[in-house]
Amino acid sequence: MNLAISFADVQSAAQTIKGVANRTPVLTSRTVNELTGYQVYFKCENLQRMGAFKFRGAYNALLRLSQAEKARGVVTHSSGNHAQGIALAAKLLGISAVIVMPTDAPASKLAATRGYGAEIVLYDRLAQERAEISAQVARERGLTFVHPYDNPHVMAGQGTAALELLEDVPDLDVMVTPVGGGGLLSGCATAAKALIPSIRIFGVETAASNDWWQSFQRNERVKIPPPDTIADGMRTQQPGELTFPIVREKVAEILLVSETEVIEAMRFLLLRLKILAEPTGAVAPAAVFQKRVGPPGVKVGVIISGGNVDAPLLAQLLSGS
Repeated sequence: MNLAISFADVQSAAQTIKGVANRTPVLTSRTVNELTGYQVYFKCENLQRMGAFKFRGAYNALLRLSQAEKARGVVTHSSGNHAQGIALAAKLLGISAVIVMPTDAPASKLAATRGYGAEIVLYDRLAQERAEISAQVARERGLTFVHPYDNPHVMAGQGTAALELLEDVPDLDVMVTPVGGGGLLSGCATAAKALIPSIRIFGVETAASNDWWQSFQRNERVKIPPPDTIADGMRTQQPGELTFPIVREKVAEILLVSETEVIEAMRFLLLRLKILAEPTGAVAPAAVFQKRVGPPGVKVGVIISGGNVDAPLLAQLLSGS
């Protein structure tokens, strides 16, 4: 099977975004190591530009558009972080951007997307199909659609997070990432398996948004109803057409965590490690904290995918209400 991206694509993306995207730090914690029995290395994409890994793929994708496409502008759909990534990348490259976002997207992500200069088109995710709205906007305005995950340049750009992690910690046994549409997981798996063929890779989603878990069980892309989960980056309903074959080939397992485990991970990361993670960003750490990614002693790289969380929600979660 011909896969959508190769390791060479990830390496090329790394050169494209070099000096523009942040090279985010890798942090360790004696406390986490003692509690889990693992040697844990956190790749902190919450410290990426616009607060999440999504800037990597967005910038790589927009820079590779033709001059005519750049002149016409772009459209995409997103619950928040891809929206901000595209909006910021478009601002830096002088490209107009329209973002189709759900009405229940976090207020901070809506505000940041507007703040970067993008136009927002709102929709009801429980009653409308975002892909149809994006396609209509693209047709009516002549814009180029940039898919939030099923785009090879986006996927390759996201994989640069794993490339950097393995440059810093080249002997990992395990890598753990969250999975929504699969752009991050497919890109990271492509990079990690090329560098360390023996590495075990886990994708993690919430039990409420288990389209990937179900798809792995049936070995086909399963579509679920709009999921009700605190992890807004995982409100996708079906694995990507391009991302699924890569993940199926290179990823060992899809793990599930509960909403409570995600909230506990957010609290722990903030109060003990001083790392602010949004709910989706705490999903992969939650699986590590629950000791689900291997036997004691293994070296685990875990990607904290983002840190964009609304202040009222954060206050509610910290108070336990």
